[in-house]
Amino acid sequence: MEHRFLEIYLADHHAGSVAGFELAKRMARRNRGTPTGQALDRLLGEIEADRVTLENLLAAVGVQPSFVKDRLAWTLERLGRLKPNGQLRGYSPFGRLHELEALSLGVWGKRALWVTLGKLREPARPHGFDFDALAERAAAQFRELEELRIAAAAQAFAGDPDGVLNRRIASR
Repeated sequence: MEHRFLEIYLADHHAGSVAGFELAKRMARRNRGTPTGQALDRLLGEIEADRVTLENLLAAVGVQPSFVKDRLAWTLERLGRLKPNGQLRGYSPFGRLHELEALSLGVWGKRALWVTLGKLREPARPHGFDFDALAERAAAQFRELEELRIAAAAQAFAGDPDGVLNRRIASR
């Protein structure tokens, strides 16, 4: 395997982590004081820790994050906020659903990164990282986001402004 492909792969995932962290941070802030916000606050810490691990991995293999890719990911996350969410002002349950889906996809992509790196053979496999544990943590994050996503869909599509369905689904 060529080292430059690994460099590109890691830089791409770092850019994704930039966008994902910004999205998670904004979602946690917009959902503060709710069960969804509490879950997102906790996940935000894990997502940040995973991003630091990725940065340590980049350093260990001698790769610098791509300023251009990171800035583009940051910009695209901001532009994504302009998507119509079904109401003229404020945060809508439909917007929450879309954001949870986007964050879920990012977390599943992060899991794919850890699984892929864990399957590399010597000498390409970076040393000093527990890729199996990282992949399992990403899978657990995905499962939690999936519960939140299903609750958000119930709220958005069932007209449940008080979150009764959200609490019922979350308690399962």
